[in-house]
Amino acid sequence: MTDANILMAIALILLSTKAFGILTQRLHLPQVVGALVAGILIGPAALNIVAPSETLSALAQFGIIILLFYAGLETDIEQLRNSFKISAIISVLGALAPLSFGCAVAFLFGKSLFESFFIGVILSATSASITIEVLQSMGKLKTRASTLIMGAAVIDDILGIIMLAVVLNFGKSDFAIASVGITLFKIVGFFALSFICGIMAHKLFDYLSKFGHKRRLYVFAFAYCFLMAYIAELVGLADITGAYIAGLALCTTRCVDYLESKTTVLSHSLFTPVFIANIGIHTSFAALRGNIIFFTLSLVAAAVISEIIACGIGMKLSGFSNRESIQVGVGMIARGEVSVIIASRGISAGFIDSTVFSSIILVVLITSIMAPLLLKLAHLEKKSPENYGSP
Repeated sequence: MTDANILMAIALILLSTKAFGILTQRLHLPQVVGALVAGILIGPAALNIVAPSETLSALAQFGIIILLFYAGLETDIEQLRNSFKISAIISVLGALAPLSFGCAVAFLFGKSLFESFFIGVILSATSASITIEVLQSMGKLKTRASTLIMGAAVIDDILGIIMLAVVLNFGKSDFAIASVGITLFKIVGFFALSFICGIMAHKLFDYLSKFGHKRRLYVFAFAYCFLMAYIAELVGLADITGAYIAGLALCTTRCVDYLESKTTVLSHSLFTPVFIANIGIHTSFAALRGNIIFFTLSLVAAAVISEIIACGIGMKLSGFSNRESIQVGVGMIARGEVSVIIASRGISAGFIDSTVFSSIILVVLITSIMAPLLLKLAHLEKKSPENYGSP
C-alpha cells in the first residue's frame, strides 16, 4: 500500500468509525460495535475499499498499547492490590475452562488430540482491549468489576505465554523442560524489573511535577510506556502487559490527571479507531462454508459459555454478587491479539492448518462484537439500582 493510499485509508477509517459509532450510540449500543462494523464494511469482506496492510496493523498495535497504558493510569492501585488474589482465581478458572471446552469441541470435529489441545490453548487467551474501551466509554473503568477484569487480564496473559511455551516445545521431537523454565525465569525477571523501574519512574514524575511545567511530561510518559512494552515483548509477553504496568507505575503521581487527559485525546482521535476498525478489515468470510461454519460457531459458543461460567463461579466463591459475577464473566469473553499471536505461531509450526486459523480470526471478531453488547446489558441499571460500582 502506497503512502497516498495509507492516508486515504486512515481518513476513511476515522470517518466511518465515527459515523457508525454515532449510529450505534443512537441505538443505545456501545460505539465500539459501530467501529467494528465500519471496519468490516470498508474492508475486503464487504466493499473492499481498504485492504489490510502492515502500516495499519502497526497503527492498530499502537492503539492497543496506548489504550492499555490509559487503563493503567485509570486503575485504583489499592483496589487492584486488594483484589489480586480474586483476579488470580478468575484468571486461572477463566483459562482452564475455555482450554477444556475448546479442546473438546475440536476433538469432536475430528481434530487430533494435540491439535485439539492447541486450539484449546488459543481459546484460553482472553483480551481486555475491547472490554476496556467499552468500560471507558460507559464511565465504568474504575469499578470493582473492571479492576478485577484488568488484573485477571494481566495474569491471563502470563498464563497464555506459559502454555504457549509448553505446547510449542511439546510439539517438537526434542521437547525440553529447560526451555519452559527459561520462559518462566524471563517472566519473573520482567516483573522484578518493572517493579524497580516503576518506583523510579513514580518518584521522577512526582519530582518533575513540582516545577509546574507539565507540557513535556506526557512525552516522557509515552516513552516510558513504549519502553516497557518493548521489554515485555523481549521476554515473550504481550506488549500490552508492559504498557499496562507502565500506566500502573504512574497512576498515583501528582500529574496523573494531566497524563490521562493527554492520553485519552491521542487515543480516541486516531489510534483507537484504527485499532478497532483493523479487526474488521482483517476479517474474511471466504473460508466459511459447510462444516467450517458449525466448527467456528461451536468454538464461539465454547469461548463465551466457558468464560462466563468459570469467571462467574470464581466471583461467587469469592463472595461477589450475581451482577458483578456476570459483569466480570462477559468482560472476559473477548479474544484478541494474544489469541491471534498463538494461532500464528501454531500455523507456522504446522500444528494447525489455514482453515482453523481462519476460524480463530472469526472467533476473535465475533467475541469482540459480542463483548460490548453483553457488557452494555450487564451494566444496565435497575429502577432502584445498588451501587455495584463502588470500590
